[in-house]
Amino acid sequence: MPPGSVGPPFDQFLATAEAVAQARPEVDLEMAREVFQEVATLLYDGLALDGLDDHDAGAAVAGLCLDLVAEDPGAAVRARSLTALEDPGDLHDPEAVSAAYLVAASVLQL
Repeated sequence: MPPGSVGPPFDQFLATAEAVAQARPEVDLEMAREVFQEVATLLYDGLALDGLDDHDAGAAVAGLCLDLVAEDPGAAVRARSLTALEDPGDLHDPEAVSAAYLVAASVLQL
């Protein structure tokens, strides 16, 4: 993913960076943007969301946005992977979303 070309659903990561920087005064906005740009790039290049339809990819990114700012991001992502199977809500392919969370955890070395 070329720098600065973050499209859906990965653009949610940049929105998260801005929200975190606003909510936490100790967080530098530019550093947060850089970190979440790198997250988007790693997940895109790592094909972590390949095979998911637009709806499920958006849901997976939304979940990752929450989990990556948790106290223990790795545990949060792994728990969300299980939740996708146990309580899929409106996911179209819960098994694929669950697997995508685990791939994302691996790609991001969580």
